[in-house]
Amino acid sequence: MAFTLPALPYSFDALEPHIDKLTMQIHHDKHHQAYVDNLNKAVAGTPNEGKSLEELLAHAGQIGAAVRNNGGGHWNHSFFWEILSPSGGGKPSGALAKAIDESFGSFDAMKEKFNAAGMGRFGSGWAWLGVLDGKLTICSTPNQDNPLMDVAECKCKPILGCDVWEHAYYLKYQNKRAEYLGAFWNVVDWKKVGTHFEKAMGKLAAA
Repeated sequence: MAFTLPALPYSFDALEPHIDKLTMQIHHDKHHQAYVDNLNKAVAGTPNEGKSLEELLAHAGQIGAAVRNNGGGHWNHSFFWEILSPSGGGKPSGALAKAIDESFGSFDAMKEKFNAAGMGRFGSGWAWLGVLDGKLTICSTPNQDNPLMDVAECKCKPILGCDVWEHAYYLKYQNKRAEYLGAFWNVVDWKKVGTHFEKAMGKLAAA
């Protein structure tokens, strides 16, 4: 079964003023759609046709660049849309908040380290908050790589990710990636991130 573009769980303008309508339209309908289309082309007629996206990512380094880049682009963006919300922002609570304090000292310290990962990624890529060996970790990956890939520079189970490709912010923020990363926290859906955390820790059944 061919991969398909998931619908946004909110309207294009729902994340205004932090992420603008036009950026969301182009990012979702053009960039993400292209990753889906190119991934379908890359696996069509091959032994990888019919495999799940997670299976492809787990062997991305062995399958080839087209699957690695476009499969990563599809997974990363599908994940990204879900952890954003027009009613997002604020701070996490419960077990996630406790884990953040234990791993980084405070919520603000975690944000600072996450932003540094996003700013430190030269060119295009992603910043991630994830679970590794039962603890939270922060890292970044280049291009459309993610921590689930066999070739990932950092390995973890992602619970939060931020796209730092210029197409994610350039129309509104131009070259001001730091401002975009600052605004990002206003639309993070901590309830969703908390669910990812619980699953990564094995406290909830995998979706």
